[in-house]
Amino acid sequence: MAGAPHSTATPCSAGSMRDVPWSAGSWRSEAPSASPSACPRLVDRVVGARTSPRRSAPSDAIDLTFSDHFASVSASYQGFRPRYPGALFTWLAEIAPRNRLAWDCATGNGQAAVDLAAHFLKVVATDASQAQLAGAIPRPNIEYRLVAGEASGLPDRSVDLITVAQALHWIDLPSFYAEVRRVLRPDGVLAAWSYGLLEVNDEAVNACIRHDYHAIIAPYWPAERRHVEEGYRSLAFPFAEIRSPVDRMTASWTLLEVLGYLRSWSATGRFRAIHGIDPVERFTTRLAPIWGDPDMQREIVWPLSFRVGKAQPLA
Repeated sequence: MAGAPHSTATPCSAGSMRDVPWSAGSWRSEAPSASPSACPRLVDRVVGARTSPRRSAPSDAIDLTFSDHFASVSASYQGFRPRYPGALFTWLAEIAPRNRLAWDCATGNGQAAVDLAAHFLKVVATDASQAQLAGAIPRPNIEYRLVAGEASGLPDRSVDLITVAQALHWIDLPSFYAEVRRVLRPDGVLAAWSYGLLEVNDEAVNACIRHDYHAIIAPYWPAERRHVEEGYRSLAFPFAEIRSPVDRMTASWTLLEVLGYLRSWSATGRFRAIHGIDPVERFTTRLAPIWGDPDMQREIVWPLSFRVGKAQPLA
């Protein structure tokens, strides 16, 4: 991959990448860490970095009881999640039977809904998280609804395309699939995708991120995260599958943007809630000397995994 020059710094760890959880008052990692004083100004810059949220009031708001893994990181989620490739939405619009109505289930802040809105006459974007929808990105043809994925409120056989971006593992699948069959038009499309751990065009940076990911963050993921790590292959998907021509997502990011993205993880929020400490600050002190100039952009790649298929609605 073309991009920033490769670093000559020593990776964070040349040894084992065991899942070793952090505990308060103890850094249980075999890798040497940079001194916290090595980049205090960078830490201050990252902690203070924010993207002003664009808000849109959700419709049909109801009081839901569910495990909201993203309430504590919703601001970071909106500001620092990568954007899905435009080619993905062009392809989805092409294989849909028509381009009138798309349903983006578990929309979060609306990252996928915004791109769908460029291809479909109307997009209904639903999520069960009030915190996520509070920062939803408004568009004239997007209607945001605070509802569970298993109860869209859409008419029978009305939807051309249903998307679930990085969220199928959070949903009650039997109930959701019943809803899919109810609302999907004949030859309508269901497309779900996930993305794994990011990679950078520098192996020293990758080694540091991988080590700290497994040593610090991995133990704090909910159990459902394993489906993302497996590329959704172990999830039931009772539809005739279609292979996606898109297999990756890319971005050009500075170090500040990478660290902001790490703060958008639900596992980061869980770590902070348990220990009262921001785990990304440890990433910063260890990663900054390897990255180099924090304003230097590097090419970031996320592998994409898909489950896409067509299904006949219930008779």
